[in-house]
Amino acid sequence: METEKKTVLIVDDEESILLSLKLYLEHWGFLPLLAGSGREAMEILGTTHADLIISDQEMPGMSGIELLHSIKKTDKDMPVIIMTAYGSIGKAVESMKVGADDYIQKPYNPEELHAVVRHLLSYSRLNREYKELRDYVGRLYSFKNIISRSSRMKHVLELAEKVSKVPDTTVSIYGESGTGKEVLARAIHFATGGRESRFAAVNCAGIPSNLLESELFGHVKGAFTGADRDREGKFDCAQQGTILLDEIGDMPLELQAKLLRVLQERVYERVGSNRPVRAEMRVVTTTHRDLRQLVKEGKFREDLFHRINSFPITLPPLRERREDIPVLVDYFLNCYRNELGKQIPGVSEAAMEDLLNYNWPGNVRELKNCIERAVILIDGELIRPGHLNIGNPVCGAKDIAGDREDRINIHLSLSQSEFSLGEATNRILEIVLKKCGNNKTRAAEILKVDRKFFYRRK
Repeated sequence: METEKKTVLIVDDEESILLSLKLYLEHWGFLPLLAGSGREAMEILGTTHADLIISDQEMPGMSGIELLHSIKKTDKDMPVIIMTAYGSIGKAVESMKVGADDYIQKPYNPEELHAVVRHLLSYSRLNREYKELRDYVGRLYSFKNIISRSSRMKHVLELAEKVSKVPDTTVSIYGESGTGKEVLARAIHFATGGRESRFAAVNCAGIPSNLLESELFGHVKGAFTGADRDREGKFDCAQQGTILLDEIGDMPLELQAKLLRVLQERVYERVGSNRPVRAEMRVVTTTHRDLRQLVKEGKFREDLFHRINSFPITLPPLRERREDIPVLVDYFLNCYRNELGKQIPGVSEAAMEDLLNYNWPGNVRELKNCIERAVILIDGELIRPGHLNIGNPVCGAKDIAGDREDRINIHLSLSQSEFSLGEATNRILEIVLKKCGNNKTRAAEILKVDRKFFYRRK
């Protein structure tokens, strides 16, 4: 909540008006600045910050309209109220057309003026916060925030940056679940200039087929049972921006034909309407499925495949770019340190080796979740193998206590003829290695032997 007093610059060539407005503004808790002309006002603004300006419209020298033009050239978001004489509504409307935010008639009503000032200051604050949030989101989803050392990912980002400069091109992003397809789609959107436009995402696999058409294109009142009002679809929301069709491989065939028309003719119709709507947005599709194989199986239209596949980008799985694992771990660790307020010095060598050796079927998303869990469990110590819970889909109380109560149960069943110290040792090694996912460093740590021990055994 803002508690700092707001500064209001009053501009009028009549001293009585300046003094009366000054008294009212001080009474309302504002800090007034006074200027007897437009030029004096510009001089004040050159050295002093103002949150709002109240200016007379008719003044000798620089008029209120001329002052308005000058202010908006340097700060288009500065709220300006124009005061106009009784009967000069036409000029007041003219001032609104050239950038004034509101107007007040003389003689002014103090309560009305107070309401207008409070409204414009509140709107100015919200507008400033919105722009700051928009800029933050734009930075958050910039290409610079996609962490990678991999040459394959470098090539992916180069492709994405190039296509971001061509806003009408449809982009298809392929990759396994968790590789960051939506993150890349958002980066393309913001690099295209998307801070001023909207990004709308639709999960084609997560919405029932009978509702997906309405979700995409919207509907009009009475289009079907329960349609009691007009409703915008995601294509409406994405006008002048980007629409992401996530998991397009799961889109029903009958809807694929309608999407093909949108991509070919750049028009669509809301459900229950025959009035075409112009589709002015970039379309990005993502899928973890092999669309060529789906085409062969008759589950995906070949003409739609060729239409969306004009600029394909494939994200490699994490197991094929293991050099990214350490930098991603550092990135996620820093994020969760700040978010959870934990003092985590880092990751032990054994834990990092586990991270590097694991296959990551859930890719970057799984790695992120793994680091989050580890940071939740500990504070003030290194992340060790027991904190990672790699490959274990169930995380219960026993798992959380694993580091403190870790036990290895060994049951050997050998016939008397095959029993020997060497065979028993081999079986123990097999059990420990299996428990450690064949990670010899971790197994050696548990057995309290050197890692080379495993290579010396036949």
